[in-house]
Amino acid sequence: MSAPAHDARDGYVFPPGFLWGAATAAYQIEGGAREGGRGLPIWDTFSHTPGRVQDGDTGDVATDHYHRWADDVDLMADLGLQAYRFSISWPRVQPGGRGKLNPAGVDFYAQLLDALLTRGIDPVATLYHWDLPQELEDAGGWPHRDTAMRFAEYAELLGDALGDRVRTWTTLNEPWCSAYLGYAAGVHAPGRTEPAAALTAAHHLNLGHGLACQALRATAGDDASLSITLNLQVIRGVDPDGADDDAVRKVDGVANRIFLGPLFDGGYPDDLVADTAAITDWSFVRDGDVDDIATPIDVLGVNYYFPILVRQWSGSGRRQMSGEHGSGTATPWVGCDDVEFVEQRGPYTQMGWPVDATGLEDLLGRLHRDHPDLPLMVTENGAAFDDHVDADGRVPDDRRIAYVRDHLAAVGRAIDAGLAVNGYFLWSLMDNFEWAYGYSKRFGIVHVDYSTQVRTPKESAWWYRDVIAANAIPPIDGA
Repeated sequence: MSAPAHDARDGYVFPPGFLWGAATAAYQIEGGAREGGRGLPIWDTFSHTPGRVQDGDTGDVATDHYHRWADDVDLMADLGLQAYRFSISWPRVQPGGRGKLNPAGVDFYAQLLDALLTRGIDPVATLYHWDLPQELEDAGGWPHRDTAMRFAEYAELLGDALGDRVRTWTTLNEPWCSAYLGYAAGVHAPGRTEPAAALTAAHHLNLGHGLACQALRATAGDDASLSITLNLQVIRGVDPDGADDDAVRKVDGVANRIFLGPLFDGGYPDDLVADTAAITDWSFVRDGDVDDIATPIDVLGVNYYFPILVRQWSGSGRRQMSGEHGSGTATPWVGCDDVEFVEQRGPYTQMGWPVDATGLEDLLGRLHRDHPDLPLMVTENGAAFDDHVDADGRVPDDRRIAYVRDHLAAVGRAIDAGLAVNGYFLWSLMDNFEWAYGYSKRFGIVHVDYSTQVRTPKESAWWYRDVIAANAIPPIDGA
């Protein structure tokens, strides 16, 4: 069978104006946990709880970006980045999640933004990448409606404080993780295992997004570009004849349509509500909420790493419950008790995730079919491998280059099919604190020695620099 158009080996030239960037998150890189008036986030509490994070690691120091941000911006410029997607630490700028902003916290981000703009790097600021102020969690967290109101207030204050420097705002990063990993599976902060709370949290995250968009539009102005980033899942059934279609439908409901429905389709899907009726009656959805959630955005951020394979569970034998996040009794897949998550063929990344770029193409195609006028941006894509600095100071990572090449080729095929995919942000700029995995997984194109904080660009960083400069994937010689 012939290779598809723009196979990864063939190279591909991207359209003029395609935006090239890299991404990070505040808790994963900043450190400075007790400095500058920063408050306590839920991840501080979670990571300091024994048994929650691998090797007892915490984000107290991380990659010390709080002190090394100027050098990190210089590094971004050396790599030719056109944009930098980062998150603002809510407890750094508003320590308790209420009231006035912390001037020292705001000043930290103002300096970072000024440095980026001076070097011609477009800042893409994410308001929430999982570091909820602990005081708001103590008051109920995302299952509590008031958290959405506090999030809108936070967005309004930041839009007013930094709106002159930020053109592109992202409200939430991966609310699926916040809701289900934090409140159902308990493997992310705050570590709760309450399925009903997870569904309530998903709604209040949606509501917080919509209200934050309204606040940003009012303070940052009509020129601001508003977005949300979703880690939408590509779900495939084992049986090619459709015996697993109902399993696919159920997972799609709690993974994807719980967010896409109120954002773009007028409400929560009836089948999702029916599937979860034994868990909650959905009375937390109030009149007017969906209208607020559906506040228009300018671009949808898409995070993709791998597809999911499922089948209908027969009801006998051992069932893999949790998919990518362990196999304990607590699962993020609320309402999917008769679904089995099936191990896929390799190759795999260090995370144990299968490498399959066709899923990204499928996901972008689905979004275009369902919402043809919606601009898309790949806001996270990348891979963890066990990288080491060689004796000559190089960090070879050919597998990461191959992974990114394959996925960029998938983006190119999507663009050629008529999709408005406007940019790509590689995850991640540098190795960092990988949540419950601590420092054991390296996603960065820049290696970080955690004992010295020395940054060493990997071979993938120089390859990505050349891709950006050419606005193209180079062909492989002899392909």
